[in-house]
Amino acid sequence: MNRTGAALIVIAALSLAGGCASPGPSPLPEGPAAYEAIPEHSVREQQDMIGPGDKLAIKVLGEPELSSDGYVVESSGYVQIPLLGDVIAAGQTSRELAADLARRLGSKFIRNPSVTVAIVDRPMSTYTVEGDVTAPGVYPATEATTLLTAMAQAKSPTKTAKTGDILVFRTINGQRAGGRFNLGDIRRGRAPDPQILPGDTVVVVNSAAKAAWRDFLTAVPVFNIFLFLQNN
Repeated sequence: MNRTGAALIVIAALSLAGGCASPGPSPLPEGPAAYEAIPEHSVREQQDMIGPGDKLAIKVLGEPELSSDGYVVESSGYVQIPLLGDVIAAGQTSRELAADLARRLGSKFIRNPSVTVAIVDRPMSTYTVEGDVTAPGVYPATEATTLLTAMAQAKSPTKTAKTGDILVFRTINGQRAGGRFNLGDIRRGRAPDPQILPGDTVVVVNSAAKAAWRDFLTAVPVFNIFLFLQNN
């Protein structure tokens, strides 16, 4: 077998291996549906959005045993309220949570309750970038953070990243939601640059085909030496 034929066999084998290694498309929505699954928030909404680790002051008029400045939202997004137990707080605004608590208390325990909620302290807001990027890690989230910002802070996807299928996960009302975004379309202005909020996780997956091709190129010198020894 000549050198060209052998190389073609190796390339075909690597391509087949790459295809077998691929886990298939993600079930998360893409295109317009992805932007609906991961909705944007106004600056005001973002500032008032409750998140894990936030410390809340919850006041129920005339009910001192329920009123406290020390309620803390757990990492799961829930806050424990006397009489009610675990109530989802993350992903809601202070006003929305107050209305939810008033409804719950009024349905069983208190007649026409008056409830107020305020965020009195919160940890530094961050998001996470994982996967095939140069510098995965946890980064501070600001009002202007977008997917392109996240990629820049993580020092860009690697050469083997699947940039047409970037995943963004978010907890909304206690439920994990996600969407798939095409980084190339966003960079070219063909698609909006989605907002990244505190608590989000961005995952850049590996392209099996790109990785297989990279491995082949790395192995070419060794492969050529092997053929030379075989033919001499």
